[in-house]
Amino acid sequence: MRIDQVLAAVDLPDSGSPRLDAELLLAAVLDKSRSYLRTWPEYELTAPQLNLYRTLLARRRAGEPVAYLLGRQGFWSLDLAVAPSTLIPRPDTERLVELALELGPTGAARVLDLGTGSGAIALALASERPQWQLTGVDRVTDAVALATRNAEELGLRNVSFQRSDWFAGVSGQRFDLVVSNPPYIASDDPHLSQGDVRFEPSSALVSGNDGLQDVRQIIGESRKHLQGWLLLEHGWQQAAAVQALLHEQGYQAVASWQDLAGQTRVTGGQWHG
Repeated sequence: MRIDQVLAAVDLPDSGSPRLDAELLLAAVLDKSRSYLRTWPEYELTAPQLNLYRTLLARRRAGEPVAYLLGRQGFWSLDLAVAPSTLIPRPDTERLVELALELGPTGAARVLDLGTGSGAIALALASERPQWQLTGVDRVTDAVALATRNAEELGLRNVSFQRSDWFAGVSGQRFDLVVSNPPYIASDDPHLSQGDVRFEPSSALVSGNDGLQDVRQIIGESRKHLQGWLLLEHGWQQAAAVQALLHEQGYQAVASWQDLAGQTRVTGGQWHG
């Protein structure tokens, strides 16, 4: 079949972007850019190429995220390797990066990324602030290995990753900025059985009965390790609760910020110890 025939036959009823998904998968199979698909619509796929494409399409039809099928995902200005051991980096989280760059120190600084996953946040910050020293921690060994691989591929030498259950592995260390996109979904949230999150690790999504178990722990423990801003991504309805937790623990300048979609996505406060 030709490229134009293959794309015309796409059937992805549950995808929010069926044409884009199909093009991304086909381009990966051909090891070409998406623009190639439009430039050479008459190209005839070989039998192995067509079989591989149909296999990927079937997995996508079953709900498997395109990022996992491709093993790559763009975030900030970076192209990152991703795997089912970590969350897929999302554009919403870029707001956390923007705020960290805006509110963080202008000079040399030590910055901690809690629950780093693929390393997306730490790597984005490291790419923008070469004077900062970034540390990303995650309790999942495979996530640490993936983040380290991403740093090596990007040639970023001002960032390192280590296994740690929140602050357990950085005992006695202090940081000028702490950022985190922690689990923040309640265990009974119906969205856990819908869409891409069905394939993502529940340990990176679910946080107790109200979704705030890990946020509470981070806010409480950060005080022993922080001299500056703590910035947390959270669910769009959780800002008031996160602000209350920060106030209870004595943080100053507590505030929340919206993402590009107008949803309140990040809350933070300053700790001066």
